[in-house]
Amino acid sequence: MVGNYVEEHDLLRSILLLLVMSVGAVAAFRTLRLPPILGYLVVGAAMGMNGAEFIPESEGLAFMGEVGMVFLLFAIGLEFSMKQFMAMRNTIIGLGGLQVVISTLSGMALLSYFGASWQSALVAGGAMAMSSTAIVVKQLNDQAEMRAPHGQSALGILLFQDIAVVPFLVVIPLLAASGGNEIGNTSEFLFKVSSYALLFFVTLLVGHYTLRPLFQYIARAESLELFNITVLLVALTAAWITQSLGLSLALGAFLAGMLLSETEYKHQIESEIRPFRDILMGLFFITVGTKLDLGVLSSLWLPVLLLVLGLTIGKGLLIGLLTRLFSKSNSSSLRTGLVLGQGGEFGFALLALALNNNVMSSGEAQTTLAAIVISMAISPLIIRYNERITTVLLADTYTHQQFKDAAEVSEAVNEVQDHVILCGYRRMGQNIAHFLQEQGVSYLALDLDPSIVEKTWEAGDPVHYADATRPEILIAAGLLRARMVVITVVDIEVAKRIIEAIRLKREDIPVLVRTRDERHLEALERLGATSVLPETLEATLMITQRIVEQLGFSPDEVFQMTEKIRTDSYRSLHSYYHGDQEKPQQGNKAAFLHTFTLQDNDFGVGKRISELKLERFAVNIKALRRGDIRGEQPSPDILLQSGDVLVLEGGKSDSFREVENALKTGGKTTKTSATPVITVPDSN
Repeated sequence: MVGNYVEEHDLLRSILLLLVMSVGAVAAFRTLRLPPILGYLVVGAAMGMNGAEFIPESEGLAFMGEVGMVFLLFAIGLEFSMKQFMAMRNTIIGLGGLQVVISTLSGMALLSYFGASWQSALVAGGAMAMSSTAIVVKQLNDQAEMRAPHGQSALGILLFQDIAVVPFLVVIPLLAASGGNEIGNTSEFLFKVSSYALLFFVTLLVGHYTLRPLFQYIARAESLELFNITVLLVALTAAWITQSLGLSLALGAFLAGMLLSETEYKHQIESEIRPFRDILMGLFFITVGTKLDLGVLSSLWLPVLLLVLGLTIGKGLLIGLLTRLFSKSNSSSLRTGLVLGQGGEFGFALLALALNNNVMSSGEAQTTLAAIVISMAISPLIIRYNERITTVLLADTYTHQQFKDAAEVSEAVNEVQDHVILCGYRRMGQNIAHFLQEQGVSYLALDLDPSIVEKTWEAGDPVHYADATRPEILIAAGLLRARMVVITVVDIEVAKRIIEAIRLKREDIPVLVRTRDERHLEALERLGATSVLPETLEATLMITQRIVEQLGFSPDEVFQMTEKIRTDSYRSLHSYYHGDQEKPQQGNKAAFLHTFTLQDNDFGVGKRISELKLERFAVNIKALRRGDIRGEQPSPDILLQSGDVLVLEGGKSDSFREVENALKTGGKTTKTSATPVITVPDSN
């Protein structure tokens, strides 16, 4: 009993220590704009038995790390989309398949040269064939390059890498079962592989016909607790089944996630498992980091250096060359290679699985583990400057390609003038084009979705596959002779880059930008947008307009009312009364409204509004109601009276407590009971 208590106490102490160190490390790495994964790996390497030895080897901690790997694979499975796979099947299967096979064989040959066993070299080669989905997708989204040709090619390769993990998850336990023989009994090995393939197919079939009805039944119970328990049950049961069959826990979790990704509950499941996933994945990467022995790397510097060069340069060039087979552009091919020239989190999962199954020794894993970590640390910098690197390396070729793309657009539209340029041709862009066409206004649209461009081009719409963030493309689209530019893209970073490109070439053209809400309104206006149209606020105006028209107001009065709001950048619509359960989104300009009634003995009675200096609390008086009369934006010289109701406006709900105290006592601490506050229902 005492021994168990001591062991549990040590485990709890280790977890607390890891959490404290992880908070500091992840915060530091985010500040440096490096992936948080590296922070976890550094914590593990520094605090483990190969470092400061603050974290003893523990079966409990190792098991939690395995569960973290289960959730990593479950989350990746959830992100897998069969529809997306079919839409990009040529890129995924052709390009992705060639990349994984050639990268694996290349890594295997290099490690075999340094004396690794073929089993170990196979696993390490597969680990290095994988790239980091977390780093690549986040960085490309931040740089508004996800929908660019190199972003789409990178996405296709990453999708195949996700799928390619599955055979490795099957083969690694089989390699362990072969006992290190030269593949053991070949016929027995093939029989096992065939059996597992059949079980894999049966699992997919059963899951397809049982999981959706199960979650439909659970959803009808309207219990979030029951829903969460069911998600955990499905993920862990699938992991247990595959482990019982002699395979890995992670394989079952991936299959469960992949099956659930095709249900209507995918997004809810993603939301609910995020807390478990993030914490346990962090522990998994920490346990991987504990296996990294920094002390032995000095003797392995040459193979580590060669592997790092192989991952960043060799793998990058290989992907660039393979992408060129599927693309006509040298520049986008090279940029795809630069983006994917690193190891990834799946590599850690494969190495951890190989170590747990004794397919690799700890010494054999050190070189690969160190190379993947270093390549991931370098990768964000390479991705950030992938365009500049391409410009330098390809020089005239890259410039020629840019002008060639622009020339193709220019040739097709050289007779169009006095037109509207639509940047983005999805639903809103197509609706706008429809209305422009009805009014006889010529337009031209630019989009980077090849399926949309192909279909609309066949239908006769003037839509071109082109990147609207590039100034030369906009010039080719007739920017200098256009009447207006309308930006309908959803990605706000892409919209910002388009505005910058427009203003670089033309200052006077009207630029209208559509956004989902008002969060980015000021930023877009500062960049040069003539009008920013937030969908949520415009919907409010449209509904209000219809209401006042039905009430009998003249069209001129309605027009003046709505235009006044738009001219004022929707300022009067930014603030509203929030309910108890409602929290404004991060970065949203929406402010809080709050009411306060002055009592006889309050400090504010008899004072002018200007004397109260409420601006120090970042709060202003939006309106004042005295009796049945309400005045908007009251004068600072008004003397306040007992019974006045003040409508306060501020960006934070917490500020109103300080304002109430200032109105009651002048800012002094008081022990009197709180004055009742009038509750006003949410205006929405």
